[in-house]
Amino acid sequence: MKTKKITVFVAEELLDKATQATGQGITDTVRKGLRLVAASCVYSELRKLRGKIKFSIDLKELRED
Repeated sequence: MKTKKITVFVAEELLDKATQATGQGITDTVRKGLRLVAASCVYSELRKLRGKIKFSIDLKELRED
């Protein structure tokens, strides 16, 4: 994976709250936040598909296994 060094100006209070919430350092906290932002885009696209995809699996039959 390629990495890129960045400089970001962030409110100190926000950074403190975020690092406390993750229990990790600044770099890991920022990475986790970026992953969450990227994932939210995917979840949004999945929500748009709700009710549009029909499954051929019978849920009652599946639960019996």
